[in-house]
Amino acid sequence: MHPIELLYGKGKLSISLPNAISPTIIRKPAMPVIAEPAQAVEQSLANPTGTEPLEVLCQKAATACIVICDITRPVPNHLFLRPLIEKLMSCGIPKENITLLVATGLHRPNLGEELAELVGDSWVVNNIRVINHDARNDEDHVDLGQTRSRGTPVKLNRHLVEADIRIVSGLVEPHFMAGYSGGRKVIAPGVAHAETITTFHNHSFMSNPSAENCNLHGNPLHEEQLQIVEMLGDVLAINTVIDEDRQLSLINFGEVVASHRNAVQFIERYCQVKVDQEFDVVITSAAGYPLDKTYYQTVKGMVGAMGILKSGGELIIASECSEGLGSPEYQDAQSRLTQLGTSEFLESLSRKAFADIDEWQTQMQTKAMAVGNIRLYSNLDPKFDDLLGIERIHNLDEYLQNIATDKTVAVIPEGPYVIPTCS
Repeated sequence: MHPIELLYGKGKLSISLPNAISPTIIRKPAMPVIAEPAQAVEQSLANPTGTEPLEVLCQKAATACIVICDITRPVPNHLFLRPLIEKLMSCGIPKENITLLVATGLHRPNLGEELAELVGDSWVVNNIRVINHDARNDEDHVDLGQTRSRGTPVKLNRHLVEADIRIVSGLVEPHFMAGYSGGRKVIAPGVAHAETITTFHNHSFMSNPSAENCNLHGNPLHEEQLQIVEMLGDVLAINTVIDEDRQLSLINFGEVVASHRNAVQFIERYCQVKVDQEFDVVITSAAGYPLDKTYYQTVKGMVGAMGILKSGGELIIASECSEGLGSPEYQDAQSRLTQLGTSEFLESLSRKAFADIDEWQTQMQTKAMAVGNIRLYSNLDPKFDDLLGIERIHNLDEYLQNIATDKTVAVIPEGPYVIPTCS
């Protein structure tokens, strides 16, 4: 059999299975690719969804804030940031009144060469003020009160709140808590205060069965995010969708909720793939760079694949983890999981109104662990092995050749960007 390639780091990882095994390869159906991205950007900006054109919206505007996702998302910022900024300038907003805000949530800031890579356009870096969101800095936020349904405290970055024109941008893809990324999620948690983030990432939200991939109906995170948008007021969004090769499949622009909904309706036809059985072994990835820079983000691949894993089966995930495990807070959460065990760890979370930073990712890992045996292949430093909570594979080729030939095997090369379901 020909080798199968998984997204891994900035390249691909080639794997081979025993000849007697005929794996089921799970990919998105072929997606349309936009042949002229620059033209598509121009058309989307000229024809917004659910709102008036920028020329009208900017008539009384003096300032603008554009929010971009941090380095963990492969958003094609290089395609649209400069055209968007030049559009704002042509509408009368001077470039010195335009702020580019990096939606780090509670992640680390993106600086230096990494920031240049993220923005993807030297003209933008050299001409526009770029700021990393800091969720822990109280002075950077405006308190908007609490959501009406669940009482989540809503504090958002001042640069966004006080701008006359507010624009968020992002990648619309499956998200294992909020259903889909992008749109309203770029606001919260993207540029929200730590109190906001740790509230709607607490045990109650994370344990809700509706807080899952590709589901917006009854999803408590999505519902809170919509209320936060309502409390903030007028927001615009640029939404992008890419295929497995990171080529642009869709770009739209408009009112944040309506334009995001349109992008979701597009991507859901491709990212949800039905299969007719569960499998003894599922082999997947963490979607390669930049998502697989840390073990923290790798959890998304575990959760994305668990829906087709037989109870007690084996889930093998490949993730480079070039930056290590994750934040110090996440390492602490993983340490508590491995010391307390799953049941006691989850019980300790259930008593908190505010989650400890990043422990929600550990909670999500336990969902996959409850289904079967999770194993990691990675370049991760072995010093972190005791904090994984799962087993480590050091020789993947040898391990795969020893899979019993009577096992059913599925392979998901693109990891959490594809969500298979058993029909």
